[in-house]
Amino acid sequence: MNKLFIQLYLDEDVNVLIADLIKAKGFDVTTARDAGQLRISDAEQLAYAVSQGRALVANNKDINQELTENSVYL
Repeated sequence: MNKLFIQLYLDEDVNVLIADLIKAKGFDVTTARDAGQLRISDAEQLAYAVSQGRALVANNKDINQELTENSVYL
């Protein structure tokens, strides 16, 4: 299967089993656990994802509020 163009970074709020399912569909996926990025803020998760050229996938309903309140803009 050809890899799809998007590279994903799943933060620690996303079950790691989801990463396996997404990888099986051809996506390039890494997790916060794989990257040693557990227990950091949402802003730090986003900054890490951007530094790696990856799209952040989060399962956190408050992430937009946290990033807005902390003035995180990329």
